[in-house]
Amino acid sequence: MFLTELTPLLKELVQQPVAFMGGFVSGVLRLNLEEDPLKSWLTKQGINTSTSNDNDNKPNGNGPQSISID
Repeated sequence: MFLTELTPLLKELVQQPVAFMGGFVSGVLRLNLEEDPLKSWLTKQGINTSTSNDNDNKPNGNGPQSISID
């Protein structure tokens, strides 16, 4: 029972050990990804640190849409 809960963590640790340990350490130290120097380092690595979802403001086609008729 306890082992089944740890299986996803162990799988991630085996697949990407450096990324997993980096995320683990930043979580333990409660580092904020939006503050420098961590944000500037992540930007140099090509990682987007934006916490907002860009799809929140875009219509998905399910709601009413405006059209113009000439």
